[in-house]
Amino acid sequence: MTKPTDVSEQPPYLRIVAGIRQRIIDGELGPGDRVPSIRQIAREWGVALATATRAVTTLRLEGLVETRPRTGTVVAGTTPARPPRRHSSPAPASAPASAAASEQELTLERIVRTAIDIADAEGLSALSMRGVAARLGVAAMSPYRYVPSKDDLILLMADTAFGEETYPADAPEEWRSRIELGARTLWTLYRRHPWLAQIGSLTRPLVVPHLMVHAEWMLGALDGHGLDPTTLFDIHVLLYSHTQGLAVQLEWEAHAEASTGQSEDQWMDSRAPALQGLVESGRFPTFAKVVGAFDDGYDLRLDVLFEFGLKALLDGLTPIVEGQEPVA
Repeated sequence: MTKPTDVSEQPPYLRIVAGIRQRIIDGELGPGDRVPSIRQIAREWGVALATATRAVTTLRLEGLVETRPRTGTVVAGTTPARPPRRHSSPAPASAPASAAASEQELTLERIVRTAIDIADAEGLSALSMRGVAARLGVAAMSPYRYVPSKDDLILLMADTAFGEETYPADAPEEWRSRIELGARTLWTLYRRHPWLAQIGSLTRPLVVPHLMVHAEWMLGALDGHGLDPTTLFDIHVLLYSHTQGLAVQLEWEAHAEASTGQSEDQWMDSRAPALQGLVESGRFPTFAKVVGAFDDGYDLRLDVLFEFGLKALLDGLTPIVEGQEPVA
């Protein structure tokens, strides 16, 4: 008679799977509830990030959880009435064949796309080469056969993400329409991949081909209006900084919510007494007047700010761009 496997003898990732599965079965975590992040699991169970990633991947394969962009991993909409078949240890004989198949199917494109999925769901800080390998079901060192380091992987991720949107061959003739299309295209990409705005700065910009496609579009819109090269490039940098600068807030807020467990509104509510004290101190009369005019507080809307700022910038730049002698 086969002796049942003691839970304590199971691999660490299966003990984590069992623990989270039980929370779901007991109703502690319901459909749509966010399950612990990779980093939270690593801290709670005292395991490596790769082990935590493997546990979440197993839960996903069992259909218990699903990943939603910028929300993270949540309990799936419907959960089984009873727990699925328990894994046993040691693994069945078919496991090595499955792992070998994963190794054979491994490509640079799969590695990059998997890394993007992790960054989209958990943030760039949760990305690791081991985590990517665990998600793909391959040996920890396998991705290094295709990409030498995490930094190189991030560059490939950025280039791939920036390449998801392109521009029409029949470009708008009016420079302002072209700039608006270019800025909104970048904003769409940053919205889709909030971590993207965290890579590179104005002083140390990314040098990847697909980002250059967007730069070429913006520079082409400004070229031919008689601007000297420095002014033309300054305008390009200013417009890019507006888009990227606002987009940085997307990942910062997601990270803050994950680390504090508070939404933006909850965080502001917790600071209400301190804010009220500043308003009533009499030291900041204009601030008090403006804040007091809001019925339900100020609603920070990044999409609205992006459009408002873009219009203000273009309104201000129009006399500069159109005030020059056009180049034939």
